[in-house]
Amino acid sequence: MREIKEYTRQYNYVLLAENAYINGDKEKSIEFYKKALKFRGSIEDTIAILYNIAEVCDELDNALKSLSTYEQITKIDPDEAGAYYGIAMTYEKIGDKDKALEYYHKAIDIDPYYDRAYYYAANIFDEKGQKDKAIEYYNKVIQLVPDDHIAFNNLGSIYEELEEYNKAYEMIEKSLDLEPNYYKALFNMGVIYKAMENNDKALEYYFKSIDINPEYSYSYLNVSAIYIEEKRYRDTIELLTEGINNNPEAHDLYYNRACCYSILDDKEKALEDLKKAVVLLPQIVESIKADNDFQSLYGDKEFAKIIDKENNKD
Repeated sequence: MREIKEYTRQYNYVLLAENAYINGDKEKSIEFYKKALKFRGSIEDTIAILYNIAEVCDELDNALKSLSTYEQITKIDPDEAGAYYGIAMTYEKIGDKDKALEYYHKAIDIDPYYDRAYYYAANIFDEKGQKDKAIEYYNKVIQLVPDDHIAFNNLGSIYEELEEYNKAYEMIEKSLDLEPNYYKALFNMGVIYKAMENNDKALEYYFKSIDINPEYSYSYLNVSAIYIEEKRYRDTIELLTEGINNNPEAHDLYYNRACCYSILDDKEKALEDLKKAVVLLPQIVESIKADNDFQSLYGDKEFAKIIDKENNKD
């Protein structure tokens, strides 16, 4: 929360607002902040109170109120970069990425050193498939914050997608130099080694990622893909069972385990896993239909029900 610097008549209500927030009554906190605004204080204190209201509204998922409060700040001080950043974050939260980008840029125009605005704009460019812009903005983040291990990782991930593996390796290596236990960088290093056809090193990094964060299901998924490729089906089942225990909603882990059970002709367990995968992600039916790993289930009535689109509609 923002600090109120001036001891004015606002201050008692600000204290009440902060206490209400600490006690978990966020609605009451907003009420007290609004009462504080009725008293004349410094412009800095008024802006700080408005920031606090906007942030609490955001926590309450009241996007419209959060936006209008940040806009109040911009009317008081049109050069308040943080308010435009707050507007951008709110638009991004509600899924309007174009509006979010617009306001991240407004924040950057006011404050060209606003590293978080560059960072989140880079994320959006990446999600929109504008890889060149994402690279440009992540590089700007790194210039401003040379120890941002997550920015290095994200940049490396983009280079990996573009199959520029030397650059990807360099960026992920820098990320791990800065934070050796960052599970996503460990995972991405595994992805790079797999792309370079070094399964042993890929597995080494995937398992390091699992050790750090066993709730990141993609590490299990990628290990299972290597094991299946190497026809290590029982090892795959053991690994995926561990993964499912840690990630019970990961449809793709059930799917890959079903593949292994089917290959090993354990039809009952394969069908059980497929049913679970379809419940979690109904559109996975199309993958099941096209996957030759399920040949042992062809002609089975339960399998026919699973791949029946109408049967799997909500």
